[in-house]
Amino acid sequence: MDTGVPMTTIDHPARAALVDELHARPFPTISVPSTAWIVALRPERRSDRDRKAERAQLDRLIEKACQTPPPPEATHWIGRLGPLTLKWENHTEFVTFLVWGPEEKEVLRLAGDILEDAEGMRIASARFRIMQVDGDELVKEGLVAQHTADSLAAARVIDDQAVVACDFRPDAAGDMHFSVFCRTGFGPGRTGRLIQRLCDIETYRAMAMLGLIRTREMGAELAQAEASLSAGVSRLNDGASDAEETLQHLLDVAAQLERLVARASFRLSATKAYERIVNDRIASLREVRFHGRQTFGEFMSRRFDPAMRTVEATDRRLTGLTERARRAGELLRTRVEVDRSRQNRELLASMDRRSDEALRLQHTVEGLSVVAISYYAVGLVLYLVGPVQEVLPVGKPVLAAVVTPIVVLLTWAALRRIRSRLH
Repeated sequence: MDTGVPMTTIDHPARAALVDELHARPFPTISVPSTAWIVALRPERRSDRDRKAERAQLDRLIEKACQTPPPPEATHWIGRLGPLTLKWENHTEFVTFLVWGPEEKEVLRLAGDILEDAEGMRIASARFRIMQVDGDELVKEGLVAQHTADSLAAARVIDDQAVVACDFRPDAAGDMHFSVFCRTGFGPGRTGRLIQRLCDIETYRAMAMLGLIRTREMGAELAQAEASLSAGVSRLNDGASDAEETLQHLLDVAAQLERLVARASFRLSATKAYERIVNDRIASLREVRFHGRQTFGEFMSRRFDPAMRTVEATDRRLTGLTERARRAGELLRTRVEVDRSRQNRELLASMDRRSDEALRLQHTVEGLSVVAISYYAVGLVLYLVGPVQEVLPVGKPVLAAVVTPIVVLLTWAALRRIRSRLH
């Protein structure tokens, strides 16, 4: 069959992977009524993560149910473990297990097995009671029966096809409790997508809040670095301070700030990404207030958003301090270079003065040299013309008086010629 594609066409090596990425992490299909439970596990430090151990935990769970494990390179898996369904996802910083089934007792039993064999530390976990309820009165009765906290948030979602509620307070077992009341006709596919969005809100909210912990840990170091930087900057206009010592002080502060940036850059960037995911998932719920209760968006705006603004402010503060340290270092380096240029000019001027003095001294020495050489040269000449003196009608003093000027001039001319050749 003619497909209209030339046979010489060659696919890009990454094309298949890029297409598969569009279909990665599929939504679960959850029937109503059901109970669902999710946990997110991560190591205490990102560098300590052992992906092989995390995958081994999944393989052990699958082996108990005689299921075929996914390929080693898989990042997600959905399969049945007896009467339950398990969805496993391997994320950048954490791994999640989502379990659902008709019996709450069976779901909690498998949840206990997962936590007992957990690789990493629990960062988030939540339990979902999914019920089919028609009528607001029955929904309000369910809210009163399942939630007592004042922080309860409840909203109509997905065009009033469901009501979701959560008080965002963990129970004794450490689980958040979500109640999902579905209208008649709310199918398993839509229920699964709704539960997945709620799971993302809880999981990524917890991961985003790690940025707040990091900013609090950095608070004292940032304050110390800021004070040291201010002290160094105040010394820039102090003429009595040692420029080299001040520059070294600023370099130490800059190095301290760079260490803070290296430690916090990933966490602060990840917090921004997680915050965007949380806000996107809340927006996709299309919330409408339920009988005066605060919505999930309102709850987050009052508690979650200020924490994210704190992280953002700390990030800006760290960036600003780093930039200030860089500018101060450049200004001080400019001042040091100017001082060095001035010192070099003074040194060159001093060298010029010494050269002039040396030249004058050289000229003086040359004059003395002419006299000394002429003195000995006159003696030699007199020795040479001694025999001639016997036949001349002049005495030795007169002969010396005649020879001396000639010898001096010849000596001076010879030294000038030698000096001109040297230069």
